[in-house]
Amino acid sequence: MLTQHVIFDLDGTLTDPAEGITRSYAHALQVLGYPVPPLAELTRFIGPPTREVVSELLGTSDPLRIEQGVAVYRERFGKLGLFENQVYPGMNELLLQLQARGHELWICTSKPTVYAQQIAEHFGFTRSLRAVYGCELDGTRADKAELLAYLLQREAIAPERAVMIGDRMHDIRAARLCGVRSIGVLYGFGSRQELTHASADRLCATVAELSAHIAALG
Repeated sequence: MLTQHVIFDLDGTLTDPAEGITRSYAHALQVLGYPVPPLAELTRFIGPPTREVVSELLGTSDPLRIEQGVAVYRERFGKLGLFENQVYPGMNELLLQLQARGHELWICTSKPTVYAQQIAEHFGFTRSLRAVYGCELDGTRADKAELLAYLLQREAIAPERAVMIGDRMHDIRAARLCGVRSIGVLYGFGSRQELTHASADRLCATVAELSAHIAALG
């Protein structure tokens, strides 16, 4: 079996976190005195690192202002937002199926590990996973390519024996830079155009199709 290690993004790939993330960004904007757009307009910010999003939302590159925005976002997200979240139907069953087929499963997310681990435990993912890799609260390894490279190196995983599954260009770009094959999922928050432009090796429309796509990589 060539593809032994299956590496999943979290937001938009394993779960739909739209409610918690958008409400927490809206909270930060409101508290800091900025106009709050409709929550649907904030879904495009699901995926990129938090500091990158806050910088864009606040229209600033001032590190102190960005850190203030991140802190206010996390005030809500750390208490409520992380569990305002839904597992995509069939996902837990897929993880157990992949594990039974001999794959080793991982999470690689730009979300801080402290939150990602809580989410993985809350939704029962940890019974199938080897480990959860996220960034540090200070933003260290928030770049998905840097984080994926760290995971591969720390776990001694050969890139050709792994596949990265995600819904945004950041996931596909990270896989390409690390020499890992990729599957872009279309049920998340990235468009077909975004994932195709990022050069995903395969595109998958539903959770139900993922198992076959992984098997087809060999």
